[in-house]
Amino acid sequence: MQTILGASGQIAVELARELHRAHTADLRLVSRNPRKVNATDTVQRADLLDAEQTHAAVAGSETVYFTAGLPADTALWEAQFPTMLRNALDASRAAGARFAYFDNTYMYPQDARVQTEDTPFEPVGAKGRVRAAMAEMVLAEMDRGDIPVLIARAPEFYGPGRTQGFTNALVIDRLKAGRKPVVPVRDDRRRSLIWTPDASRALAALGSADDAYGQTWHLPVDDQHPTYREFVTEAAQVFGRNPGYTVAPEWVLRAAGVVNAQAREIRELLPRYRHDNLFDSTRFRTRFPDFPVTTYQEGLRAIQREHDAAQAG
Repeated sequence: MQTILGASGQIAVELARELHRAHTADLRLVSRNPRKVNATDTVQRADLLDAEQTHAAVAGSETVYFTAGLPADTALWEAQFPTMLRNALDASRAAGARFAYFDNTYMYPQDARVQTEDTPFEPVGAKGRVRAAMAEMVLAEMDRGDIPVLIARAPEFYGPGRTQGFTNALVIDRLKAGRKPVVPVRDDRRRSLIWTPDASRALAALGSADDAYGQTWHLPVDDQHPTYREFVTEAAQVFGRNPGYTVAPEWVLRAAGVVNAQAREIRELLPRYRHDNLFDSTRFRTRFPDFPVTTYQEGLRAIQREHDAAQAG
């Protein structure tokens, strides 16, 4: 049995689909309010803050995927994320299960260095420090060697459905609504974005490969790395919109955080938008040379088709 912890988020839903399609029909989906993705799924309610519930949810698993998320609230991250992860690791060790940890890049330096699996942790802000501490916790479990462990790391998302991220909120969702996109900080810096279904498919491939354990992996991204100017131009063409957009300077976004809680919670990420943000996934591409990576053009066209279908429905 393969178990997905935090099974209600978009990455987890796509992961369940891919695991069922390509690897196994024996899936357990775990969250506070789980719902089946595939007809053969089993679901189990559990609060990952509760060690006993987490152990019960993981019992009998061969592989455990940690995809749990929390709202962008620093206090919640500090109070809950480390406990959730510790309970999941302890439960997986007790079950003798392999552990695949889905991670982000908050702990990386927010400068122009190309990000590889060997990039040092230099977090900026409280949420970055939480994610760095969590990654260190998983690396310590990996070094312990009691169970096979891997880290699968992804940069900023873009994608279909209710994908959450700067680019969806400020560019794609605004284009769909016929509004002018907003570009954070600069429009001339190159970006690395991951198509959410690709992230889930790649996580399934790693979790199902014996030789992937004991390592950190960068999940695959389209190597075009467009600037926001290029991305918005392409997106506007796909959506049939005017290619105009507004660049929001960093001081404006920081000032917005004074009166807006959501804006305040993302201020620590703003320095990365001053620089090229290049995420290298060579290790994954070398191990899985036949993995099809969705191009930005393909992804945007898929979002447009989804939007058109929703409008027609």
